[in-house]
Amino acid sequence: MSVKAAENFSRESLEQILKRRFFYAPSFEIYGGVSGLYDYGPPGCAFQANIIDTWRKHFVLEEDMLEVDCTMLTPYEVFKTSGHVDKFADWMCRDLKTGEIFRADHLVEEVLESRLKGDKAARGQAVVEEEDDDKKKRKKKVKEIKNVKLDDEVVEEYETVLNKIDGYSGEDLGELIKKYNIVNPATGGPLEPPVQFNLMFETAIGPSGQLKGYLRPETAQGQFLNFSKLLECNNERMPFASASIGKSFRNEISPRAGLLRVREFLMAEIEHFVDPEEKTHPRFADVKDTKLSFLPKGVQEAGSNELKVTTVGDAVATGMVDNETLGYFIARIHAFLLKIGVDPARLRFRQHMSNEMAHYASDCWDAELQTSYGWIECVGCADRSAYDLSVHAARTNEKLVVRKPLPEPVTVENFEVDLDKKKFGPKFRKDAGAIQKFLLERTQCELEDLSKELAANNKIAVDIKGVGSFEVESDLIKIAKVQRVEHVREFTPNVIEPSFGIGRIIYSIFEHLFWSRPEDKDRCVLSLPPLVAPTKVLVVPLSNHADLAPLVAKITSALRKEQVPFKVDDSSASIGKRYARNDELGTPFGITIDFETVKDGSVTLRERDSTKQVRGDLADIVNAIKEITYNGASWAEGTSKLAPFETAVEES
Repeated sequence: MSVKAAENFSRESLEQILKRRFFYAPSFEIYGGVSGLYDYGPPGCAFQANIIDTWRKHFVLEEDMLEVDCTMLTPYEVFKTSGHVDKFADWMCRDLKTGEIFRADHLVEEVLESRLKGDKAARGQAVVEEEDDDKKKRKKKVKEIKNVKLDDEVVEEYETVLNKIDGYSGEDLGELIKKYNIVNPATGGPLEPPVQFNLMFETAIGPSGQLKGYLRPETAQGQFLNFSKLLECNNERMPFASASIGKSFRNEISPRAGLLRVREFLMAEIEHFVDPEEKTHPRFADVKDTKLSFLPKGVQEAGSNELKVTTVGDAVATGMVDNETLGYFIARIHAFLLKIGVDPARLRFRQHMSNEMAHYASDCWDAELQTSYGWIECVGCADRSAYDLSVHAARTNEKLVVRKPLPEPVTVENFEVDLDKKKFGPKFRKDAGAIQKFLLERTQCELEDLSKELAANNKIAVDIKGVGSFEVESDLIKIAKVQRVEHVREFTPNVIEPSFGIGRIIYSIFEHLFWSRPEDKDRCVLSLPPLVAPTKVLVVPLSNHADLAPLVAKITSALRKEQVPFKVDDSSASIGKRYARNDELGTPFGITIDFETVKDGSVTLRERDSTKQVRGDLADIVNAIKEITYNGASWAEGTSKLAPFETAVEES
């Protein structure tokens, strides 16, 4: 299938078709709707299901992953441990007088962009509205764009800030708001400094209301908590990956842009567990020559957006991408996105800057897709190190580790704690267990410091949060280096995590594959790849003549037997109109039944994008559809045994 880029893309036209054909629509619409919630209609539901099916085959099947389906309700303690309770937040600021709330980074972005547009107008330069169209919903609060010329240095400063907008902390945003005198665009009222707003939906589990919980904002935690079971399922072999597909929830401050920022959405996430000392990948050679467009953190931190086009192999070899396994998944993400219809010219991999990288991550890249809303993060691919397993293990006292036999025994020397338990219990009574636990959980570095303190003072000071401060004297404790011969290496795996936002990918594909026929701008087409198109075939009888009815039943029976999704359009509209309205639905093929079919059983097969047609026996036509749809054959390859067909009624 040929993908035709829209020279004059109209988001309004696309959104009208998506809603009119019920790909998706606002939830509870007859009640006025709720911002950030959407329902998928039949074509949208089928398209999403096909993308998920392709994802499963591309990742779970090809990479031999272990799929799990974990609960969406999660107790408070889990997200407190993971850091979501304290850190899963956006920065918002409030108008001191009206109480109106703004998301701080969006507000800074909008105001500076409006000032840059005013500067261009003041200089007599054309202002390109199309690239800023994505901010229209947010900018309704801006009363007017003032045509004020800015100093060249200020223009450069604003542009640098906008290029780095994703990396600012709440304190940074507060400084920018103060520095650039950013106020409520509608009233001019002053704003409070930015404060954090936790994005998780809070709930209570059980009738008592005492067990606090949240709707999960990601599917990852269930995979981490089931690590030991998954390792056992994989016969204790490393590395391995788990996968999960399911709904997640985020209480967005300002949902906007349709499917791109919503409060309930579908995610597909992978947790690839790997030895921290061995992050190579056995299939890296298969992808090392894949050429991708990278936006490294150094380029962004310099205030630029210039892409670096290089192979994955070179990116890993030069250290731009941290390791082979991370590079392998970046390449596999690229292959998947192209398979389901993403325009490669509008795909880039952006590295997280130092000030936006999670403290535990060693590297992180986002697959971003360019739309009329700008560059949209659709897939994240991060090396999360051992953070998640480590914090859950520490909180629960469960060992989430891998035990790997060593080829040769090794002698190790580590600090160990030896407690005189006969004296320890009577001395500290009810606090003895907490003190013992605290001491036994110390790292080697901490134990070394404690051993020095013990040697110098004949006692150590122990301060346990929530319990109290204690002194442990040398007659109760010994801390010394002990040599042991080990036959097994015990380690906490690192995690490489590709995380897919399915709704964002779906909308971006709609934009990438939407176009109008040159001869008639009102005839719009969604060039969805046959593999993921909601319906593969439109069956079109030329008329309602009684002789054609049995043939419709025969052909639909053949398609049903081969499990090829189809629709029949036997309406009174012209054949051209029937095909045109299914072009809007992305249906890649059409089978036309005419009076020649009555005579010899042959039918016509039409291709959506080119409107080319071929004719042949029904079995050959169905085989061609299957080859193109499911086996990746081109139109020319799939129809090589069929005869070209010309008709005057095709587009009438």
